[in-house]
Amino acid sequence: MAAFITKNLSTIIVGLVLLAVVVLIIVKMVKDRKKGKSSCGCDCGCECCPSSEICHKK
Repeated sequence: MAAFITKNLSTIIVGLVLLAVVVLIIVKMVKDRKKGKSSCGCDCGCECCPSSEICHKK
């Protein structure tokens, strides 16, 4: 087992870094969603937004 870890240490480290980045992105999206922010990047407060009903349910 130690030989496997030694041979693949760089791959394991890169995988863990990528996993951490994905987790941080998901946490940020969940926090933004709870604050009422939209992930689409437009102003969902106006009636002209096609996704305003999805972002802000009445």
